[in-house]
Amino acid sequence: MKEAEIRRLLAANLLCVFTIVLTAVVPAFFWDGFTILGTHLAWLCICSVCVSTLNIILHLVLKPNLTPKRSSFAHKISRFLKCCIYFFMSCILFHAIIVLYGAPLIESVTETFLFAVLLSTFTTLQCLCMLGPNIQAWIRVFSKNGAMSIWESSLQITTICSILGAWFGAFPIPLDWDRPWQVWPISCSLGATFGYMAGLIIAPLWIHWNRKQLTYKSR
Repeated sequence: MKEAEIRRLLAANLLCVFTIVLTAVVPAFFWDGFTILGTHLAWLCICSVCVSTLNIILHLVLKPNLTPKRSSFAHKISRFLKCCIYFFMSCILFHAIIVLYGAPLIESVTETFLFAVLLSTFTTLQCLCMLGPNIQAWIRVFSKNGAMSIWESSLQITTICSILGAWFGAFPIPLDWDRPWQVWPISCSLGATFGYMAGLIIAPLWIHWNRKQLTYKSR
Protein backbone atom coordinates (compact mmCIF):
# COMPACT_ATOMS: atom_id res chain seq x y z
CA MET A 1 0.00 0.00 0.00
CA LYS A 2 1.50 3.29 -1.10
CA GLU A 3 1.94 5.98 1.53
CA ALA A 4 1.34 8.62 -1.14
CA GLU A 5 -2.17 7.29 -1.69
CA ILE A 6 -2.93 7.47 2.03
CA ARG A 7 -1.65 11.05 2.11
CA ARG A 8 -3.92 11.94 -0.81
CA LEU A 9 -6.85 10.45 1.07
CA LEU A 10 -5.94 12.35 4.23
CA ALA A 11 -5.59 15.64 2.33
CA ALA A 12 -8.95 15.15 0.60
CA ASN A 13 -10.70 14.27 3.86
CA LEU A 14 -9.19 17.19 5.75
CA LEU A 15 -10.33 19.50 2.94
CA CYS A 16 -13.87 18.19 3.42
CA VAL A 17 -13.63 18.83 7.17
CA PHE A 18 -12.33 22.35 6.54
CA THR A 19 -15.17 23.00 4.10
CA ILE A 20 -17.79 22.01 6.68
CA VAL A 21 -16.19 24.34 9.22
CA LEU A 22 -16.28 27.16 6.67
CA THR A 23 -20.01 26.62 6.07
CA ALA A 24 -20.57 27.50 9.72
CA VAL A 25 -18.30 30.56 9.71
CA VAL A 26 -18.21 32.26 6.30
CA PRO A 27 -21.98 32.91 5.80
CA ALA A 28 -22.03 34.96 9.02
CA PHE A 29 -19.87 37.59 7.28
CA PHE A 30 -22.53 38.12 4.59
CA TRP A 31 -25.73 37.24 6.46
CA ASP A 32 -26.63 39.17 9.59
CA GLY A 33 -27.91 36.85 12.30
CA PHE A 34 -26.67 33.69 10.63
CA THR A 35 -25.96 30.90 13.12
CA ILE A 36 -26.10 27.12 12.92
CA LEU A 37 -28.87 27.06 15.54
CA GLY A 38 -30.77 30.21 14.62
CA THR A 39 -30.83 29.65 10.86
CA HIS A 40 -30.40 25.91 10.89
CA LEU A 41 -32.34 25.16 7.71
CA ALA A 42 -30.23 27.62 5.75
CA TRP A 43 -27.09 26.03 7.15
CA LEU A 44 -28.35 22.56 6.17
CA CYS A 45 -28.75 23.77 2.57
CA ILE A 46 -25.37 25.50 2.50
CA CYS A 47 -23.54 22.54 4.04
CA SER A 48 -25.21 20.03 1.70
CA VAL A 49 -24.42 22.07 -1.41
CA CYS A 50 -20.80 22.78 -0.42
CA VAL A 51 -20.00 19.21 0.60
CA SER A 52 -21.67 17.84 -2.54
CA THR A 53 -19.75 20.23 -4.80
CA LEU A 54 -16.43 19.48 -3.12
CA ASN A 55 -16.95 15.70 -3.28
CA ILE A 56 -17.73 15.86 -6.98
CA ILE A 57 -14.70 18.05 -7.67
CA LEU A 58 -12.40 15.79 -5.64
CA HIS A 59 -13.72 12.77 -7.49
CA LEU A 60 -13.04 14.37 -10.87
CA VAL A 61 -9.54 15.51 -9.82
CA LEU A 62 -8.31 12.52 -7.84
CA LYS A 63 -10.11 9.82 -9.86
CA PRO A 64 -10.06 7.19 -7.08
CA ASN A 65 -11.83 4.57 -9.22
CA LEU A 66 -9.84 1.38 -9.60
CA THR A 67 -10.60 0.74 -13.26
CA PRO A 68 -11.64 3.92 -15.04
CA LYS A 69 -13.20 3.13 -18.39
CA ARG A 70 -13.74 5.33 -21.38
CA SER A 71 -17.35 5.77 -22.28
CA SER A 72 -19.41 7.66 -24.80
CA PHE A 73 -20.99 11.02 -24.09
CA ALA A 74 -24.45 9.42 -24.15
CA HIS A 75 -23.35 6.88 -21.54
CA LYS A 76 -22.01 9.66 -19.31
CA ILE A 77 -25.29 11.56 -19.58
CA SER A 78 -27.25 8.40 -18.76
CA ARG A 79 -24.97 7.69 -15.80
CA PHE A 80 -25.36 11.26 -14.53
CA LEU A 81 -29.16 11.10 -14.76
CA LYS A 82 -29.18 7.77 -12.92
CA CYS A 83 -27.03 9.26 -10.18
CA CYS A 84 -29.46 12.17 -9.81
CA ILE A 85 -32.40 9.77 -9.59
CA TYR A 86 -30.58 7.58 -7.05
CA PHE A 87 -29.73 10.61 -4.92
CA PHE A 88 -33.33 11.82 -4.94
CA MET A 89 -34.58 8.32 -4.09
CA SER A 90 -32.05 8.22 -1.25
CA CYS A 91 -33.44 11.48 0.15
CA ILE A 92 -36.98 10.08 0.01
CA LEU A 93 -35.87 6.81 1.62
CA PHE A 94 -33.99 8.56 4.42
CA HIS A 95 -37.01 10.82 4.96
CA ALA A 96 -39.28 7.80 5.32
CA ILE A 97 -36.88 6.03 7.68
CA ILE A 98 -36.51 9.15 9.84
CA VAL A 99 -40.31 9.44 10.10
CA LEU A 100 -40.56 5.76 11.04
CA TYR A 101 -38.03 6.41 13.81
CA GLY A 102 -40.28 9.08 15.32
CA ALA A 103 -39.88 12.32 13.38
CA PRO A 104 -43.10 14.34 12.85
CA LEU A 105 -45.10 13.07 9.88
CA ILE A 106 -47.01 16.25 9.03
CA GLU A 107 -45.24 18.97 10.97
CA SER A 108 -41.65 19.91 10.19
CA VAL A 109 -41.71 18.22 6.78
CA THR A 110 -39.16 20.71 5.40
CA GLU A 111 -36.84 20.18 8.37
CA THR A 112 -37.04 16.40 8.05
CA PHE A 113 -36.44 16.42 4.30
CA LEU A 114 -33.45 18.77 4.53
CA PHE A 115 -31.98 16.51 7.21
CA ALA A 116 -32.52 13.57 4.84
CA VAL A 117 -30.71 15.53 2.11
CA LEU A 118 -27.79 16.13 4.47
CA LEU A 119 -27.60 12.42 5.33
CA SER A 120 -27.75 11.52 1.64
CA THR A 121 -24.93 13.98 0.97
CA PHE A 122 -22.74 12.35 3.61
CA THR A 123 -23.52 8.78 2.49
CA THR A 124 -25.22 8.22 -0.86
CA LEU A 125 -23.44 10.97 -2.76
CA GLN A 126 -20.05 9.53 -1.82
CA CYS A 127 -21.17 6.11 -3.05
CA LEU A 128 -22.37 7.61 -6.32
CA CYS A 129 -19.09 9.48 -6.83
CA MET A 130 -16.99 6.43 -5.99
CA LEU A 131 -19.04 3.54 -7.36
CA GLY A 132 -21.61 5.10 -9.65
CA PRO A 133 -25.22 3.86 -9.85
CA ASN A 134 -24.11 0.25 -9.37
CA ILE A 135 -26.05 -1.36 -6.53
CA GLN A 136 -23.98 -4.56 -6.73
CA ALA A 137 -20.81 -2.55 -6.13
CA TRP A 138 -22.47 -0.84 -3.17
CA ILE A 139 -23.39 -4.22 -1.68
CA ARG A 140 -19.84 -5.47 -2.23
CA VAL A 141 -18.22 -2.46 -0.57
CA PHE A 142 -20.42 -2.65 2.51
CA SER A 143 -20.07 -6.40 2.91
CA LYS A 144 -17.34 -7.91 5.07
CA ASN A 145 -13.90 -7.48 3.48
CA GLY A 146 -15.54 -6.02 0.39
CA ALA A 147 -13.39 -2.90 -0.03
CA MET A 148 -10.96 -2.99 -2.94
CA SER A 149 -9.06 0.25 -2.19
CA ILE A 150 -8.33 2.64 0.63
CA TRP A 151 -10.94 4.98 -0.86
CA GLU A 152 -13.61 2.31 -0.45
CA SER A 153 -12.45 1.61 3.10
CA SER A 154 -12.77 5.33 3.82
CA LEU A 155 -16.24 5.25 2.26
CA GLN A 156 -17.25 2.46 4.64
CA ILE A 157 -16.01 4.33 7.71
CA THR A 158 -17.45 7.75 6.88
CA THR A 159 -20.84 6.32 5.94
CA ILE A 160 -21.15 4.30 9.14
CA CYS A 161 -19.93 7.20 11.28
CA SER A 162 -22.46 9.58 9.68
CA ILE A 163 -25.41 7.27 10.34
CA LEU A 164 -24.27 6.49 13.88
CA GLY A 165 -23.76 10.20 14.55
CA ALA A 166 -27.31 10.96 13.41
CA TRP A 167 -28.66 8.15 15.57
CA PHE A 168 -26.80 9.27 18.69
CA GLY A 169 -27.84 12.85 17.99
CA ALA A 170 -31.48 11.87 18.50
CA PHE A 171 -30.95 10.82 22.12
CA PRO A 172 -31.11 14.34 23.71
CA ILE A 173 -34.30 15.39 21.88
CA PRO A 174 -36.86 13.86 24.29
CA LEU A 175 -34.98 15.00 27.40
CA ASP A 176 -36.60 17.84 29.33
CA TRP A 177 -33.65 20.22 29.09
CA ASP A 178 -35.40 22.88 27.00
CA ARG A 179 -32.24 23.75 25.07
CA PRO A 180 -32.31 25.52 21.68
CA TRP A 181 -30.28 22.74 20.03
CA GLN A 182 -32.93 20.17 21.01
CA VAL A 183 -35.32 21.56 18.39
CA TRP A 184 -35.85 19.09 15.55
CA PRO A 185 -33.62 18.27 13.66
CA ILE A 186 -30.68 20.27 15.02
CA SER A 187 -29.13 17.66 17.30
CA CYS A 188 -29.52 14.89 14.71
CA SER A 189 -28.01 16.92 11.87
CA LEU A 190 -25.16 18.09 14.08
CA GLY A 191 -24.62 14.50 15.20
CA ALA A 192 -24.50 13.33 11.59
CA THR A 193 -22.09 16.16 10.71
CA PHE A 194 -19.75 15.46 13.62
CA GLY A 195 -19.94 11.75 12.82
CA TYR A 196 -19.04 12.42 9.20
CA MET A 197 -16.15 14.68 10.19
CA ALA A 198 -14.93 12.10 12.71
CA GLY A 199 -15.08 9.43 10.01
CA LEU A 200 -13.08 11.60 7.61
CA ILE A 201 -10.31 11.94 10.19
CA ILE A 202 -10.46 8.37 11.53
CA ALA A 203 -10.46 6.67 8.11
CA PRO A 204 -6.94 7.58 6.88
CA LEU A 205 -5.49 7.12 10.37
CA TRP A 206 -7.06 3.68 10.72
CA ILE A 207 -5.90 2.69 7.24
CA HIS A 208 -2.36 3.91 8.03
CA TRP A 209 -2.19 1.96 11.28
CA ASN A 210 -3.56 -1.20 9.67
CA ARG A 211 -1.88 -0.90 6.27
CA LYS A 212 0.17 -4.06 6.78
CA GLN A 213 -2.94 -6.13 7.46
CA LEU A 214 -4.99 -4.59 4.64
CA THR A 215 -4.71 -6.39 1.32
CA TYR A 216 -6.90 -5.28 -1.53
CA LYS A 217 -7.57 -7.79 -4.26
CA SER A 218 -9.42 -7.10 -7.46
CA ARG A 219 -12.66 -9.00 -7.81
